[in-house]
Amino acid sequence: MAASTVAARDYGQLGTTTPVIEPDLLAAIEARLLAAQASGKIAAMNKTLAARTEAKVKRPPPVEGLSPTTAVRSWTYDPTITVGSDIFDHRGNLIIPKGRKVNPLDTVSLRQSLVFIDADDAAQLRWAIKSTTVTNAKLILTGGSPFTVMKAEQRRVFFDQGGKLIAKFGIRHTPAVVEQAGHVLKVTEVVPPRAARREAAL
Repeated sequence: MAASTVAARDYGQLGTTTPVIEPDLLAAIEARLLAAQASGKIAAMNKTLAARTEAKVKRPPPVEGLSPTTAVRSWTYDPTITVGSDIFDHRGNLIIPKGRKVNPLDTVSLRQSLVFIDADDAAQLRWAIKSTTVTNAKLILTGGSPFTVMKAEQRRVFFDQGGKLIAKFGIRHTPAVVEQAGHVLKVTEVVPPRAARREAAL
């Protein structure tokens, strides 16, 4: 069988060609950035962004879905977890096998109660400051400015960003207190004095 050969053929120019005149995209972006920088627009945007970030840090978004406590409610939370995979030490020795249930309270105690309050509610803040100390409780805000509270009370406070702890413990009202009760945590939604006086008046 004879091998067939294929030869390439130049058919010449079939139409009119024009040079590409579109500006380079990166060059166009760079030109706009330089113009914005020269006009002070970038500096203004950076200043606005910095102000927004500072405001958000000083006053985080409040935890949604909470309301002031009007009736005492108490329950327990079991922190026991089931280990999802084998855990080994640095030498490769098995410490905890997969599937074992582990309760952190068996080895580590909760030395301070966790007190959740909305610092924008004066009654809640007043109750928390008067009924707790730095050594026996951690104040965790669900609303308000932690920096304002720390400056006014000279006391360190925390903020439940995104309401993760609130969701974990099932808290729906504040103030709420979480404290250790043996091998579980006791969660109590507390009625602040203001709400208690209102109920007595009714």
